This record gives sequence, C-alpha cells and structure tokens, in this order.
Amino acid sequence: MSAAVPNRTPTAYQRLCALPEGMTGEIIGGELHTQPRPSGKHAQAQTGLNVDLGGPFGFGRGGPGGWWILPEPELHFVRDTEVVVPDLAGWRRERMPDLPDDHRFEVVPDWVCEILSPGTVKKDRVLKLPLYAPHGVGHVWLVDPIARTLEAFELREQAWVLIAALKDDDQVQLPPFEAVSFALSDLWAPDAIPPTD
Repeated sequence: MSAAVPNRTPTAYQRLCALPEGMTGEIIGGELHTQPRPSGKHAQAQTGLNVDLGGPFGFGRGGPGGWWILPEPELHFVRDTEVVVPDLAGWRRERMPDLPDDHRFEVVPDWVCEILSPGTVKKDRVLKLPLYAPHGVGHVWLVDPIARTLEAFELREQAWVLIAALKDDDQVQLPPFEAVSFALSDLWAPDAIPPTD
C-alpha cells in the first residue's frame, strides 16, 4: 500500500500572495484575476475621491465624519476564497469601530467604488458588481475617468438600482455621502495644455 502524495498545487490565495510587485490580484468564483497597477487617469480619479470623501467623512473636515474611507482594501467575503480589491471602500465606524490588525478586511463595506479602465471594465461590471450584492454592500459607484462618468447604484431587495448617472463636471451629492457636494471634474486629470511656440 503506497502512501498518499500530498497535494502541492498552490491555492488561488497562495498564488495571489505570490504575485510580483506592481500586480493586483483578486479571487472571484475561485479564479485568480490579475491586473497591473492603474494608469495616471485612474490614480487621479482615486485620489480625487479620497480627498473629496476622506476629508469630510473619514476625518470630519467639513463633514459629519464617522467613516473609514480606504484605498484598495483586500476584502475577504469568504476567507481566502472570495477576495476582491476595490479601488476605494468605506465603512461606517459604528459597523467597524477598529481597523483590522492585518491586511484582511472581513467586515463587509457599506460602500465601494470601482474606477473603470479598459482592462478591468468587464470584470468590474460583470463579475464584481454582482458579487457585492449578496454580501450586502449597500452602495457601489462606478467611475470611468476616460468617459468622465459616475454611475451610482444602491442595493434594494438584493438587486442593484441605478440611482444616478453623472458626467463631466456635474455636482456629486449622492448616497451614502449626500451630506457633502463636490464637482465630478475633481476626479479628472486636466486636459493636456498644448505647447506654446
């Protein structure tokens, strides 16, 4: 009788942890998805949102406070088997009073934002948006820095309802952050200035 050979095939989470620097990984439906670090326009949109929401909601500067607004948290919906990294996520501090000691966030966020890029738009819309609903994320924003749009969704009876579609320099004052208003144009990289002769 021969001894059983242990399975040495790395798990999806072990492969995620072994990704090279500069790559982001997520596990959706048991499958590892990877993408490189984002473009400058993507980073500008993420920074703009972090400033416009993080100040008033995360730090109470000109707003109500009471939130954690964090870039790229590693969300574990099912420990190590459903792992996603939204571009931004927010938690009401009454639901998550303290930040986790490690990199795993196991409390479901109240809000997530995905910043779309040509390489991630299909995954963000087709795989991640449906994943957020059954876990109880209350609000999802999809921001497209190329089209200069923001779509805001609210979870109602386990289904996403589009509550706003904004563009260009529209004013943003949307749930769950309706206590403040900011210009959507804060998120866009300025158009290149043509060189002068």
